[in-house]
Amino acid sequence: MKRITIDPITRLEGHGKIEIFLDEKGDVDKAFFQVPELRGFEKFCEGRMAEEMPRLTPKICGVCPTTHHMASGKTLDDLFGVDPPPAAKKIRELVNSAFMAEDHTLHFFFLGGPDFIVGPQAPAAERNILGVIQKVGLDAGKKVIEIRKRLREIITKQGGRVIHPVCNLPGGVSKGVSKEDREEYIQTGKDAVEFARFALKAFEDIVLKNKEYVDVVVGDIYKHQTYYMGLVDENNKVNFYDGDIRVVDPAGHEFVKFKPREYLKYIAEHVEPWSYIKFPYLKDVGWKGFVDGKDSGVYRVAPLARLNASEGMATPLAQEEYEKLYDTLGGKPAHNTLAYHWARLVELLYAAERLLELAQDEEILDPQVRNVPTATPKEGIGVVEAPRGTLYHHYKTDERGILTEVNLIVATVNNSAAICMSIEKAAKGLIKGGKVSDGLLNMVEMAFRAYDPCLACATHSLPGDMPLEVNIRNPEGKIERTLRRL
Repeated sequence: MKRITIDPITRLEGHGKIEIFLDEKGDVDKAFFQVPELRGFEKFCEGRMAEEMPRLTPKICGVCPTTHHMASGKTLDDLFGVDPPPAAKKIRELVNSAFMAEDHTLHFFFLGGPDFIVGPQAPAAERNILGVIQKVGLDAGKKVIEIRKRLREIITKQGGRVIHPVCNLPGGVSKGVSKEDREEYIQTGKDAVEFARFALKAFEDIVLKNKEYVDVVVGDIYKHQTYYMGLVDENNKVNFYDGDIRVVDPAGHEFVKFKPREYLKYIAEHVEPWSYIKFPYLKDVGWKGFVDGKDSGVYRVAPLARLNASEGMATPLAQEEYEKLYDTLGGKPAHNTLAYHWARLVELLYAAERLLELAQDEEILDPQVRNVPTATPKEGIGVVEAPRGTLYHHYKTDERGILTEVNLIVATVNNSAAICMSIEKAAKGLIKGGKVSDGLLNMVEMAFRAYDPCLACATHSLPGDMPLEVNIRNPEGKIERTLRRL
């Protein structure tokens, strides 16, 4: 049996590899998506003071530290039984909206977009941001850099630091919004809205007007019928910061809607011996393996899943784009994995519109930005939407607030089973008769890249062992010896 290894996989955060096994005919028999790194954040947070978590958990990942900070802040509110003032909630959501817009921009233009803008089978050296700029023009490249810079300045000013924010405290935030900063945020919001519309227009011109690309997006190779999950507001519209968790089935019907504190009633986690990543599933359906359909407990999160799980967008321009997406794809829910890229741009527009709404809200200037907690801590749960999906933080403490147990279901982890399924289906659909090329292997990678995975977060091994493999190579790169700790 022939074995094809893609190691490392590219244009993502973290480390992963794909193992593809061919049968005697040269067709794909099995394909595996492996996460070979162990972080173990849940375990080594035990014994720390709970108040440290908003500063510790952003260091899980340098790509999405802001949403970890937000989830941790909300978890401490719940842990200490304190409700932040309205201005504090709006400041948190303002910062999170700026981050969501910046991160979606990063993924589309730097990580996922090259597959479409440059081409899925273009030379590998061109499938990057430089190739994108060559296609869309230098002025467009400058727009991308400029808007990301300005959005990150909001995170820096209100969050304290752009990479690992420090603003959230139990019961609120450490800093209010000044009138001068507010005017800057309003202008950034307006410009971010225009940039998002530019990005959507670029997607329309480059992808939607290219029949070959559209055929790939709507084709069966990149399609799975699963359940979908996302945070929604009281009107079942997409919300990144607050609300209830709504799950719809593969036909788009509401399966369940629950409060963040109830998540353990509905979600369980499966593990496999060949990967450190967890595989969450819907308890009421059960783990049936890496299969899709209504009888499988596999669900998906992140942009397309959020749109599928909702009944629309909460801002007008994003709602127009939402309707256009589903009109083009043939209605809800859309099961096309590559449509995650399009949904990501719809969310970019929503995040920009929401940022502008919050910046224009007079209440955000209120100096009352914290209610000091007085309750004895015991248990807290906080949920927000990260760019890569629904993010769960769950802490338990003793009466002194020292952590005794931590559980994190990180955004990408929710998608881990679906990513494995998507990679195998793409590999089986693309590789036939032993014919393999760099372009085809990149199209296999496109199956995971649509999810914008972040693989460093919360990976662990059950029952806690860490198998290790070390390859010793000679100067020519040939493996001379392999050492294993099982």
